Amino acid sequence: MRIGILGNGRMAEALGGQWARAGHEIVIGGRAPRRAAELAERIGAAAGTLQEATRFGALTLLAVPAGAALETLRVVGAADGSLRGRVLVDCTNAVLHRGVAMTVDAMAETISEYAVGARVVKAFNLAADSVWRSAPHDFDGRPLGVPLCGDDDVAVEQVAVLARDLGCEPVKAGGLARARLLEATAAFAIGVWFAGADTRALFPPLENAF
Repeated sequence: MRIGILGNGRMAEALGGQWARAGHEIVIGGRAPRRAAELAERIGAAAGTLQEATRFGALTLLAVPAGAALETLRVVGAADGSLRGRVLVDCTNAVLHRGVAMTVDAMAETISEYAVGARVVKAFNLAADSVWRSAPHDFDGRPLGVPLCGDDDVAVEQVAVLARDLGCEPVKAGGLARARLLEATAAFAIGVWFAGADTRALFPPLENAF
């Protein structure tokens, strides 16, 4: 798969590196060309501008801090349709330190409204970059689940392929309107982790859920 990544930070390196090793073609786009080139060299990808990464593939990963998401999309012309028809994966979390949510509206829905015609899928936001760097993960004999929220079934399936390439189990969690629940889950879990508790102790396993 041809994947353009917008951003050259930790999530871009973690996910992009795993996908490059899985055989996908990656272009890293950043506002700092030198940093993008250095990251691309580390993970075995190509580097370019944000606009070049946007045009590169049918799938684009938005891997910038939530506060920079709309500005990044503005730079690449998303409001003018530069991402029309493309799968846009949003892995952002608008969360303050220790799990205090920053926004009322879901980032994924805001991004979808701004990026005209993009097929937005919310994914990869429930784990830190360190988790993705060392994938695949096995927890108590079960692969890590990756919830996916999106309105386009074909787009969701494309992202599911990328989740499997990380050794994870994709979980199709509903339409993009449910992304707000997924983002709230991330905020809640981050707060629990900072409190020193294990989120696995908060929910019964599926076989005992009902």
